[in-house]
Order: sequence, then C-alpha cells, then structure tokens
Amino acid sequence: EVQLQASGGGLVQAGGSLRLSCAASGFTFGDYAIGWFRRAPGKEREGVSCISTRDGSTYYAGSVKGRFTISRDNAKNTVTLQMNSLKSEDTDVYYCNTYPAGGSWGQGTLVTVSS
Repeated sequence: EVQLQASGGGLVQAGGSLRLSCAASGFTFGDYAIGWFRRAPGKEREGVSCISTRDGSTYYAGSVKGRFTISRDNAKNTVTLQMNSLKSEDTDVYYCNTYPAGGSWGQGTLVTVSS
C-alpha cells in the first residue's frame, strides 16, 4: 500500500518557523518525485513545493519561494519542508504525495499561523 504521511504542523506566530515531515512507505521512494501541497477549507489543493528523485532538483511556488525549503532523504524514505518567515496566508492543511499524485492524500497536517 502506498502511504505518505505528513506531520509536524502546529500553531506558530507570524514570522516563525515550522518543519514538516513526510514519511513514505509501500513504494520505491527514490523513483518518485515528491511534492508538498496545501488546501484551505473549501478550496482545491495547490502545489507548494516538489523535489525530484535522486538528482534533488526542486520547485517552489512563487508565494513560498525564498521562505520554504524542501529536502529528501531517500535512505529514510522521508521528505521535509522547512517553513520560515511564515505568514497568515500560509495557514492551511499540508499534504505530501508523489508527483504526479499517486498515493492517498490522507489526513494532512494543519499549519496555523497567528498574529
């Protein structure tokens, strides 16, 4: 079973930082690009960042570029998203998945940025 579980969300003040983690199992992790997505209630998911397979190339949405950093550890089947300088508009449920999406979206992890 393809599983990707996001964790690490929480409540943080504007300007603060959080580090999200994605634990993957059930597939050959290193063969797939992995993406972080977010979705506000009632809205569709949007891509935040993605990282390629073993070459490690990255992509960031314009709204987070320069503030977020994605990385992966293929040996541990994990992807992280370091989020700095958080803004209130970053408040969302964050998900990880293969890119293109292939696994279940799961529950995601909630990031709440407050004043």
